Amino acid sequence: MPDAANRIEVTMETLLDSVALAEGITERVARAAGFNDDDCLKIGMSVREGVINAFRYGNEEQRHKKIQLSFEVMDDKFVVHIIDQGRGFDLHEVPDPLAEENLLKTSGRGIFLMRTFMDEFELRRTPQGGAEVIMAKRLGQPRSAPHLQDK
Repeated sequence: MPDAANRIEVTMETLLDSVALAEGITERVARAAGFNDDDCLKIGMSVREGVINAFRYGNEEQRHKKIQLSFEVMDDKFVVHIIDQGRGFDLHEVPDPLAEENLLKTSGRGIFLMRTFMDEFELRRTPQGGAEVIMAKRLGQPRSAPHLQDK
């Protein structure tokens, strides 16, 4: 289990403002973990898409429901968890945004971006029934002691 100092957890309300907040926090944590600007933007955009999905589809814009966001900086990778309090969904039911019949539709693009920008992507159903998105980006070099402080 990672050291507690290398884990950050944030609970957000189901508000549109939480999307930008999550993206900003993510970029700062990724930068502190040692990612370059390009990777920070990719990780930030991936989290933005995941939180938008949690806001809109998972929690169905119901403010009383929460969105959990957590980061873990490990020796070899940066892991992000996004958890909503919705009903969950089947990843196989999400249309492929690159299929000819879906090119003009917006559904599925967020998941496509998360899979493209991150090295690992997984979707789980939480014990409470919501969705948990787990994404990871490998660090360029193994770290002996990553620090999550402002630079």
